[in-house]
Amino acid sequence: MTKIFVTGVTGYIGGDAIYAVTQAHPEYDITCLVRNSDKGAQVVKDYPSFKLVYGDLDSADLLEEEARKADIVLNLAYADHAGAAEAIIRGLGTHEPERPGFLIHCSGTGVLLIDDIKRDTYGEESDIVYDDLEGVSKVTSLPDDAPHRPVDKIVLAAGHTTGDVAKTAIVCPPTIYGAGRGPGNQRSHQVPELARSTLEQGHGIQVNAGKARWSTVHVHDLADVFLKLVENAAAGGSLAEWPDKPAVWGAEGYYFTENGEHVWGETAKVIAKEAKKQGFIDTDEVKSVSAEEAGKLTTWGQALWGANSRSRAKRARTVLGWKPSGPPIEEGIGSAVEYEAKQLAIKPGHAKVAAGDA
Repeated sequence: MTKIFVTGVTGYIGGDAIYAVTQAHPEYDITCLVRNSDKGAQVVKDYPSFKLVYGDLDSADLLEEEARKADIVLNLAYADHAGAAEAIIRGLGTHEPERPGFLIHCSGTGVLLIDDIKRDTYGEESDIVYDDLEGVSKVTSLPDDAPHRPVDKIVLAAGHTTGDVAKTAIVCPPTIYGAGRGPGNQRSHQVPELARSTLEQGHGIQVNAGKARWSTVHVHDLADVFLKLVENAAAGGSLAEWPDKPAVWGAEGYYFTENGEHVWGETAKVIAKEAKKQGFIDTDEVKSVSAEEAGKLTTWGQALWGANSRSRAKRARTVLGWKPSGPPIEEGIGSAVEYEAKQLAIKPGHAKVAAGDA
């Protein structure tokens, strides 16, 4: 029986990925890392057959031991915890070539923001588009100070040094949208945070000219990439390095997960129109804010809404047969606005209160 160890099961990405995996393969033996009994109760309510271990990403010995016992590790918690990645790789490194272990690590296309961050250009369009197939070497050699890059390097290095016993893949999602199906957080981040800020400010928001672009993926399509990699790993990595196919695992096992892209200024307009339509703000005007102001509205707002992160997911389509089918990002904005208004306790017609004018 395939044994899987999971971090991040109560998170947005991890919860949806595990939903997809268990729906397809209820026979898998799954162990989850949870921080406390409250988190554990969330998990076992939906998945009574899951085994739980208690700790966090600093619990290096525990992570190493669980990775040693697992066939597959899904590291879907915090993308930037180097110690956790190193402990998991040490555990997988104890496997034998006849029974290699597999690490599927979730990173993010924040790594692609480095060009705008270094130039301090926010809200401007860029024509730089990265791909994970023909252009994978550019992605796997980005500057060391790029977001997520330090842990990406740890995982990629393991693909070089322990590839016979520990096979690795990095999944790198862009703007994720849609309601999750996991036992914990079901809310994404970038669009909901922009909706929240719009409601609080009483108008739409874009960073400077609002021309920055991000690729997008529906959370269910993202989960399908994790599922396909898990299935491949459970089969022993059988598709790896077919003569006529690119690598699935190892130093080139890097997967973007996009199905189109959006312009943040245009998304801001849709959010503002929805917020006005639902009666939460008085105007659908979109106002420009500086990078500094955006960073005050949400952490790293200048980059999340104002830098460019453009990617093409060629590898998943080519080697895994991935066919994303989720609705476009605009279709979920109405429900996102409604949810954020509920969290802020804003009622239709109370726009001035929300904007701080009453």
